[in-house]
Amino acid sequence: MKENEIVEALKKENEEFRKLSEEHRDLDTQLAEMDTKRYLSPEEELERKRIQKLKLLRKDRMAELVSEYKKTNVTN
Repeated sequence: MKENEIVEALKKENEEFRKLSEEHRDLDTQLAEMDTKRYLSPEEELERKRIQKLKLLRKDRMAELVSEYKKTNVTN
């Protein structure tokens, strides 16, 4: 089973993964909006860093769930 197939299966079967995926996408959208600005205030810079960290935490957790799925559902 390919990685993208596992991701799609988890989106359908796993509520936590689905929620993490949606949050990751929303955070990505927020970052994209911030990146359209020519200049960020110090407060906006801090917020941008906070959003990046949250996005990375979600991505890491989704990777853990994919790894767990591979261990339990994919036979070699």
